[in-house]
Amino acid sequence: MTIVAAADGSALGNPGPAGWAWYVDDDRWAAGGWPHGTNNQGELMAVIDLLDSTAHLDEDLRILCDSQYVINAVTKWMPGWKRKGWRKADGAPVLNRELLERLDRATQGRSYTFEWVKGHAGHELNEAADVRARAVATAYQNGDAIPIGPGWPGVVRADANGEVIEAIEAAAPETAAQSASAASSVELDLFGEDVVVEESDTEVVERLERELLEPAVRADSSRVAAILHPEFEEIGRSGRLWGRDDIVQALATEDSAAVDLDVLGTERLTSETILLTSRTTDARGSSLRSSLWLRVNGRWRLRFHQGTPEA
Repeated sequence: MTIVAAADGSALGNPGPAGWAWYVDDDRWAAGGWPHGTNNQGELMAVIDLLDSTAHLDEDLRILCDSQYVINAVTKWMPGWKRKGWRKADGAPVLNRELLERLDRATQGRSYTFEWVKGHAGHELNEAADVRARAVATAYQNGDAIPIGPGWPGVVRADANGEVIEAIEAAAPETAAQSASAASSVELDLFGEDVVVEESDTEVVERLERELLEPAVRADSSRVAAILHPEFEEIGRSGRLWGRDDIVQALATEDSAAVDLDVLGTERLTSETILLTSRTTDARGSSLRSSLWLRVNGRWRLRFHQGTPEA
């Protein structure tokens, strides 16, 4: 079986508010973007996210793309750029190197083909992707909520380094046997009172916590929404209660700065719940943070967060 998907990008003003989207059907599509970007960046990111979102599948992938730049980058130019240290024939550095390196990694080991389609010519899938990419760019321009789409069922999107955080098929509700198996991963030392928590879970939670503080991630609503639980709530520094949609929208429009994170501890409350405490430091000072992470259908998602400024 072959998955057929269209990928497209849009930038108002080019550069300007930018969006990207890929589309298979009304149940499988995703979109995202940035407050400021180019059309080529959107085109690249659409293909990257499509490849990452389908990385766990065995099916061939046919990518419909109206960007000759993206198609040529993958099928013609990439090997030469890499040999020359990501420089063009004239010695000038290749633009969009970070995205191109991510695209190079995403295509490794994949069975895929590109098909060029003429943009704005009535092609059903291309038009669907274009509409969604442009909608994100327009939302950034107007300060509206970002329409990110459902994504691929059961898949968490790529992190800031372009690595898939988790890629799994949608899971059925956990059975009692599965729950018992998960609980067995928490080992009790009967002669002491230490609890040995499975390392991989805490590492994932710490990684996601750090990712949410990275400016590039905070500016991409689709990636933020993929990490937050649908019922996410946060009590901010000012005491305001935020919901998931409020946070996604606020982060998309803020001018994010670098934040240092020092993890103070992690505590496994249940087999599917981890409490992470930390201290962050930025230009405003330091804050103590508490984050409650839940595992839902195999994915760790942030359910609740509270930050308290230190005196």
